[in-house]
Amino acid sequence: MLRVLAVDDEVPALEELVYLLREDVRIERVSQAGDSPEALRELSQMLASGDRLDAVFLDIRMPGLDGLDFTRLLSGFAKPPVVVFVTAHDDCAVAAYELGALDYLLKPVRPERLAEAVRRVEAAVNLKSGLVPEQAPPIDEIIPVELGGRTRMVNRSTVTHVEAQGDYVRLHTTGDTAPASGGYLLRIPLAELAKRWQHAGFIRIHRSTLVASGHIRELRFDAGRAAVQVGDEILPVSRRHTREVRDLLVRRFKSPGGPG
Repeated sequence: MLRVLAVDDEVPALEELVYLLREDVRIERVSQAGDSPEALRELSQMLASGDRLDAVFLDIRMPGLDGLDFTRLLSGFAKPPVVVFVTAHDDCAVAAYELGALDYLLKPVRPERLAEAVRRVEAAVNLKSGLVPEQAPPIDEIIPVELGGRTRMVNRSTVTHVEAQGDYVRLHTTGDTAPASGGYLLRIPLAELAKRWQHAGFIRIHRSTLVASGHIRELRFDAGRAAVQVGDEILPVSRRHTREVRDLLVRRFKSPGGPG
């Protein structure tokens, strides 16, 4: 059962959010705060008393310390709760993702959308606690990306591979989710993204390339050089990563859910 904190400076919005959260049977307790400083005090008191807080559902645009600032401060806690933003503004989605937000909901909040966010929270908390059942579906993270002045939500499951481009990465996606420009730019180092997505089957095949193992169609060897086929693209595998990639694909083939 989850223990969550709802934060919003607008009383009607806070009351609505608290009501919807309390209606969810997966949530054991809902605390509330009217701004970020109050939320930080609430969190500190919980942790000092040995209590736990699994997630914070909070607004972004709040006077003084806003939701993004609050999230940055959470990194100072030994066991920070996961963060779900609930806001009327869609222009902060990329910044929220860069800070590690689990989900991003737009007001007015639809009950079914909030229920999906709670499912994601439950899965993330169970994963951190080592309590994920073997048959539990993986969390398909939603990635907010900017394209042509708009924010688009991309499912991680559609990402085939990622290329490093300085302080950014370029996400390549499948089929109709792929932009004509050749990918979505996201401001995050490749090394950090590799750690974040390791549990979802993403593997490093090169110092500048990360690949979703589920999208690898073929492993090739030519004159001692290895490469993988992802969709219609052939991506080189560095010598350093060749054995790891080969072993992973062999394990996937031999696993119960593998081919054959």
